[in-house]
Amino acid sequence: MAPRSDSVQSSTAAEPISGASMDPIFHILKVLPYSVLRPPRLRLKLPSFSLPSPMTVFSLILLTYFMVVSGLVYDVIVEPPGIGSTQDPVTGSVRPVVFLQGRVNGQYIIEGLSSGFMFVLGGVGIILLDLALDKNRAKNVKVSYASAGISSIVLAYIMSMLFIRIKIPAYLR
Repeated sequence: MAPRSDSVQSSTAAEPISGASMDPIFHILKVLPYSVLRPPRLRLKLPSFSLPSPMTVFSLILLTYFMVVSGLVYDVIVEPPGIGSTQDPVTGSVRPVVFLQGRVNGQYIIEGLSSGFMFVLGGVGIILLDLALDKNRAKNVKVSYASAGISSIVLAYIMSMLFIRIKIPAYLR
């Protein structure tokens, strides 16, 4: 068997499709309606989109961060109850329980939302500390930003550690 030459190409692949080889029914369907009908002149404007403001972008990113750290995906997939309950062994009364104790990979809805809020509170505290470093602000505003930032970071840390100790009683002891 002789080797095939690479210089020989098929002539049908290189030819452009001409209008004469078009299907006549397709040609009639393409031309006939426009010989009788006239398309309307539409004066449509393309919608112009403006960029959102930086505060809008920040708010959307902060909301997305809150939803992610709160465990919204877990809540949608597993559908846990909003709050749990336990029976008091002494009195027999039913008490509400916010934290699902002993299970690190499980949570009630309120537990996730409160933990997510504490994480967002710590992040906002860091942002306030950054705003306190601006040289164009008055001194009392800088002090207010710094004190609010430090207090929110400390509060978020203390509450997050409290949540962990409630959830896992023997953690870090």
